[in-house]
Formats: sequence, C-alpha cells, structure tokens
Amino acid sequence: MNELSLPSSRLVYMLPQTSHKPSDRSVSMSNRLARAAQNLNLAEKRLVALGLAFTDSVSNQALQLAANAGWVMRISAASYAEAFKVDTTTAYEQLEAACNNLFERYVTYSTPGRKGPQEHRLRWVSRATYMKGEGCVELNFTPEIAPHLLGLHSHFTTYKLGQASELKFYAWRLFEVLMSWKSTGKYTCTIEEFYELVEAPASCRKDFKGLRVRIIEPSVEAIQRECNLIIKWEPMRSGSRKVTGLSFAFWPDPQRQLDFMSDPAEMRQRQAERLAAA
Repeated sequence: MNELSLPSSRLVYMLPQTSHKPSDRSVSMSNRLARAAQNLNLAEKRLVALGLAFTDSVSNQALQLAANAGWVMRISAASYAEAFKVDTTTAYEQLEAACNNLFERYVTYSTPGRKGPQEHRLRWVSRATYMKGEGCVELNFTPEIAPHLLGLHSHFTTYKLGQASELKFYAWRLFEVLMSWKSTGKYTCTIEEFYELVEAPASCRKDFKGLRVRIIEPSVEAIQRECNLIIKWEPMRSGSRKVTGLSFAFWPDPQRQLDFMSDPAEMRQRQAERLAAA
C-alpha cells in the first residue's frame, strides 16, 4: 500500500502486495541522471532501482507532491532477494551495506554556464535507515533528486527492472545510458565521458585494451544476452591513432522472443500467441 503523510508532505510508499513481480515493473529517471556520474556500487544501484520500480503504480498526483517535497521509500529484504535472485542472507547483507553507504553518495553532472560549465552535485538521500529487526531499509530521497527520479515529464529514461537485474555494474550503467538514447539508437561519447559514466578504475583509464577487455566487451555481451539488444560499437581515433571516443549503435534483436521494452502483459500475450501458432 502507499500513503501520503500530510504533516510532512512526504510520500511514504510501501511495497505493494500484488501479483506483479519486481522484474515486471519499470525504472524511470531523467535522461540527465541516466547519463550522469552516479557514484553507486552494484548493491546501491540495485537498491535505488528497486525503489524506483515500485513507484510505477503510484498516482501522478502523489508523485507530483513527492517531486516537490521528496519522499520516503521502504524496501524489504524479501523484495530485494526476489528481484535480484539472491538468497535472503545475501539480501540482508547487501541491503545493510548499501544503506550504510548511500547517505554519502551523490550524483554529479554539468550544465552550460555564462562563463563555462557549471558542476552540480546532488545527494541521493537525506536519510538512510536500516531496520534490522524488520528486514528492510527506509530511504528519504531529497526534493532536489526527486524530480529526476519520478517520470512525470518528457526526457525520461525507462526500462523494465527485469532487463537489468542480471547485469553487473558496468553493464547496467552502459545499458542505462543506451536506454536514454533509445529514440535514436545511437550513442557517442568522448573517452573521458565514458570513464566517468562507468566509473572506470585508473588501470583502465591508462590502457584502452584493459578498458575494452574488462569493461566494454563483457558489458556489451551481457546486455545483448540479457536485454534483447544487438549492439555494434567502435572506438573513435584521432590522427595519432589514440582512442578519443566511443560510438555505439543498438536495436532490438528480432530473433528473441521477448519484445524490446514492451509491457510485460503484452509480452506474455505475444508469447502465448506464438506458442499457440507453433
């Protein structure tokens, strides 16, 4: 159930007890946030994404209030374990660690200014509480970050949690930024932008082969396997043959049964029709 706490004007959204699996729900965030340096590890990324996935059934009126005032999200270890296919003990451990660290995490992005780029930092949460006896965490998302997380406007990136739940961190971040360019099916960045996007370690920044072998190729392979995409990528080089950027082109894989970014109910219906026709 979900409720609106009027005295504090905060949306307290409890994970609903419905037949919808977490993997069937959508994660939404602004394109700017999807393309920003998020400074999250895998467990923290999972925690935030699961929280966002369970806002997709909240009314627009409640979301608008939350966007103006921030909101509180409670996430259980049982829901985390189901969404990411881990055992309950692992879910407890990852939730506690993610909750302890998330308070110190922030998003960074740049916007044009009159005298040069302006660097922005936004905290993910203003409060993070691990409720050990209840097997859940409670996160208070700030009013500054809330408009970037609630899909009330255009220019938002949306994907099914089930598409990303099997991905490791680097692949998830690449998948997310590709989804922010879904309308064009193309993504081009400088090599420095890619470093920041995936938070590449220093060793990969010094050696493109290391970046390719450790991050790019495994991420592309995982996304193609788990997310029903075909991806073609290539490095962009300067006159000195130094890699200065990366170019990605992607499109739905027509050979896969699941339809790219379709509604889960529609996907199940189409699968049933294919089986009946076989």
